[in-house]
Amino acid sequence: MHDYPVWLFDFDGTLIDTEEVILDCYREAALGLWGRELPEAVVRENMSRTLREASQRVAGEQADSFFDAYVSHSLRRHAESVFAYDGVTEMLWRLRDAGARMGIVTSKLRPSVNLVLDQVSYGPAFEVIVTVEDTETHKPDPEPILHALRRMGVSPEMAIYVGDSPYDIMAARAAGVASGAALWGLHPPDDLLELWPDHAFASPAEVAA
Repeated sequence: MHDYPVWLFDFDGTLIDTEEVILDCYREAALGLWGRELPEAVVRENMSRTLREASQRVAGEQADSFFDAYVSHSLRRHAESVFAYDGVTEMLWRLRDAGARMGIVTSKLRPSVNLVLDQVSYGPAFEVIVTVEDTETHKPDPEPILHALRRMGVSPEMAIYVGDSPYDIMAARAAGVASGAALWGLHPPDDLLELWPDHAFASPAEVAA
């Protein structure tokens, strides 16, 4: 196990498998507004952005309507069909049993995060949860990670941030924490590896190995 006292994790694509949920929410929001789906390439290039930013990019003047439609469908889906990746629960408990302090840093909306944590067993493992509502700027800006560190009262050199998107690697580097690439997530591994993360994990089991 890598020797970091503090482990911070992204949420979507790192701890929980939300690929189909995200694609479905984009599909439903677009169909409701325009009667057509967005190209999958457009959806995937916006997956790491905040929902507000993504809505603005894909819907322009109708961004608020797109955002509201997405959130409405997303809350229904998160209440019924979002699950942890295989091995994540075991990974988190092994880290906790080894004395690690843990937190979540995500660009996701807090109500959706809470819905998922109510359904999984590992929610109590996290000392701090930073969502999109907690900071003015968002990944790849370092502020969400720095906000988590301030709340935990620790310095960057004590922590590693593990995530599945290039934004996660860039945010970790800008915050001065070690970066860990979750290669099992939503984004192609090569997109992360070309940024030279400090660590690359092929599976959750490798994180706590």
